[in-house]
Amino acid sequence: MTKTMHQLGLWPLPRWLWGASIVGAILAVWMLATLRPFSPRQSREESLAMITSTVTEASVTIRVEGSGTVVSIDSVNLSPKTTGRLSTLVVEAGDLVTAGQVLAKMETGSLQAELEQAQAMLAQSQADYTRVVVGNRSEDINQAEAQVVAAQSQMELASTQLARYQALADRGAISQNELDQYANEARNAEANFRETQERFEEVVSGSRPEDIASAAAAVEAAEAKVAIIQTQLEDTIIRAPFDGVVTQTYANTGAIVTPTTTASATASATSSSILALSSGLEVEIEVSEANIGQVAMEQAVEIVAEAFPNQTFEGRVKRMAPEAVIESNVTTFQVVVELLSGLDKLRSGMTVDAIFIGDTIDNALMVPTVAIATENGQLGVQVVDDEGNPIFMPVTVGLTQNGGTQVLSGLEVGDRIFLDFPDGKPPSSAPSPF
Repeated sequence: MTKTMHQLGLWPLPRWLWGASIVGAILAVWMLATLRPFSPRQSREESLAMITSTVTEASVTIRVEGSGTVVSIDSVNLSPKTTGRLSTLVVEAGDLVTAGQVLAKMETGSLQAELEQAQAMLAQSQADYTRVVVGNRSEDINQAEAQVVAAQSQMELASTQLARYQALADRGAISQNELDQYANEARNAEANFRETQERFEEVVSGSRPEDIASAAAAVEAAEAKVAIIQTQLEDTIIRAPFDGVVTQTYANTGAIVTPTTTASATASATSSSILALSSGLEVEIEVSEANIGQVAMEQAVEIVAEAFPNQTFEGRVKRMAPEAVIESNVTTFQVVVELLSGLDKLRSGMTVDAIFIGDTIDNALMVPTVAIATENGQLGVQVVDDEGNPIFMPVTVGLTQNGGTQVLSGLEVGDRIFLDFPDGKPPSSAPSPF
């Protein structure tokens, strides 16, 4: 053997080196025999842990999301009832006002003079009515009574003279013409007496009912005219209909302003309005048709405004629209939320996101939403079997939120499901995903 090695150009190794080589070979064989069965298994478990998840139980609160806008509870554009020139604008945008406070004044023109004239006519008609109702003064009554007494004396005198001259005429002392003259004087005296007596009775008894009614009607007409002018003057003063804040001013002093619909909020109305007034804040939220069933009256709501992304404001459902709104083939319902906090920070027109807080579901089975898939038209998940292979399991799901989905049937606590596969999709026939 030594000769052969020399012929081959090989030199024999020292004995100690041969011994070390043999020991190394034995150790290598032992390590291969020991580690080979365990390394693949360990790698497999680690890979499964990375792409699978365990079905767990949790208490889940139903949370319905929506978005919307902060709006004013009451909002009006104020303008005069008749076209006129703005005389004074008392407030500015941002001012807080109270109900009845004067906000602006219009020019009155000749209304003040017309009011004074109408008031004078009213005073005259009231005096006439008083005189008719009260009747004549005692002086007038005494004068009428004296006239009756005088007329009676004149009648008696004429009657006495007629009797004396009748006797003379019977004896032929006077002519018939003279007697007729005295007879005519007696009749005139009697007629005058009756006239003065009737006048006296009228003075004593007072005015007739129709005269009183006529005088009363004149007073009412005068009062109505005064009231009309006073109303016209009052309409030149623009007052706040409720407590609120002035959000916009549209006219300056001296501008011609025309009447508009006070409840209008359109741009065309603002062009002839004096100012806009609003009061209170609430939130209008659009909720999808699929989630409206989870929203109820008085339900708690969490509100986050884009202007304050790190703050959460509280609210509660105030009212819900009875009819859906369809825009771009999307069906939504409007839900109005009463603000319980944030009234000092939120402003009308701000965009917000809302979360409606519903009931809490105890012991709900939850899986990551990414694990839910569809196979042959069925909703389900890929369950890990005993050998680490995927098995499609149909499931019935409930609510979905925060990246998790509730499973109503098809899984149990502790089941392992696939979240992903090495190739991005489950194998169709391979015995193992690895």
